Amino acid sequence: MLPLQFGGVGLSAALAGILFSVVLFLVGFGGVLALGKLAFVPGIKRVLGSRGFDEAVLSLGSSVANAVVWVAAIAIGFTMAGYGAFLSAFAVFGGAIALAVGFAAQDLLGNFVAGIFILKDKPFEVGDWIQWNGNAGRVEDIDLRVSRVRTFDNEQITVPNGDLANSAVTNPVAYDTLRQKFVFGIGYDDDIAQASDIIVEKAEEHEDILDDPGPSVRLVELGGSDVGLQSRWWIEDPNRGNFVRVRSEYVTAVKEAFDEAGIDIPYVHRQLTGSVEVVESVADDE
Repeated sequence: MLPLQFGGVGLSAALAGILFSVVLFLVGFGGVLALGKLAFVPGIKRVLGSRGFDEAVLSLGSSVANAVVWVAAIAIGFTMAGYGAFLSAFAVFGGAIALAVGFAAQDLLGNFVAGIFILKDKPFEVGDWIQWNGNAGRVEDIDLRVSRVRTFDNEQITVPNGDLANSAVTNPVAYDTLRQKFVFGIGYDDDIAQASDIIVEKAEEHEDILDDPGPSVRLVELGGSDVGLQSRWWIEDPNRGNFVRVRSEYVTAVKEAFDEAGIDIPYVHRQLTGSVEVVESVADDE
């Protein structure tokens, strides 16, 4: 009977040890998890919110904070339960996997980071008209990985955020007003002062061109067949539609006024000079 009793005592001690380890794990796990849910995650949300981050960044930050809390809770629980060596081995293995995944998905991670900075810095917003790398369109959506832009030909371009973050992006509608320019070419025999007056007059007559700042004209070039007069004018609440419409109406009005005033808008022409030598050969009569 003694061996049986001794075996029973050993088994009881083993079970007691396992239960004690489980209790320690639950205490450590539950304590860290509760602390993280009640303090760490809300704190991260408050910090990101106070810095003006977008709702998408707040959601991402909350998810990452929750993941950190769960990992920390499991790690503390295993450590308190006396399984630190197992946790260390798992951490090394997990680190190797994370390194491999990081190298394989570095472009993807770069786009995520770029998306966060775009949402934070706001170089453009949904609805803005932007230009980059020879492309142009209106922003329809900004996600953490990509942005979607509708071109003026009604095509959708899905642009990785890394491309937008690493390129010069022009936002013509970032401010309340926009200056436009157009070069009118007149003949060398035409009156520059008269042409300049017409250009300014037609700008002042257009209802969508601002009086302050007012339109102006500068002589910018003496071309091969014309004199270039650059008109500069300002419009309010700019967008692509206003940009094209106002310029078209204004240039048309100036062209018609030039025609009435007899001011020529010359086209490029070239004059060829030289001589042509004609060589004739007469066959000998047989």
